[in-house]
Amino acid sequence: MLTYRGTVYPWHCDHMGHMNVMWYVGKFDEATWQLFSAIGLGPSRLAASQRGMAAVDQRITYAREVKAGAVVSIASVLGEVHERKIRFTHEMRNDETGVLVASTTLVGVHMDTLARRAVAFPEGVIEAAKALLSADRSTATDAVSART
Repeated sequence: MLTYRGTVYPWHCDHMGHMNVMWYVGKFDEATWQLFSAIGLGPSRLAASQRGMAAVDQRITYAREVKAGAVVSIASVLGEVHERKIRFTHEMRNDETGVLVASTTLVGVHMDTLARRAVAFPEGVIEAAKALLSADRSTATDAVSART
């Protein structure tokens, strides 16, 4: 699922001339909110129910440099969903070359923002996530079949 598309600007770049790590994380975060909205965890719903999402684990792989002017896209895939947590992966690609430039896998926990503890996802979220998870697996199977 496409969850982000944007441009790398000169102010995103560090002293080495490539996008600084803070901007990778920022773009991945924007993709995360698109993914959450797709499964029913939009900001309005979270705020109205005094809920939030907290990242409890994030692992990033930087595969290629990205320089100013590059247009990048992020595709997101759900890994698993449980009563209170979700694991997902984002893959960032250079749109011009199609090359994978970075990926990240995160675990997010659904939180009660007042009690500051993990709570079950609201009704419908797990079902929406599982439907998206099934769609992701079907797409992956179709892609493998097309190559063979």
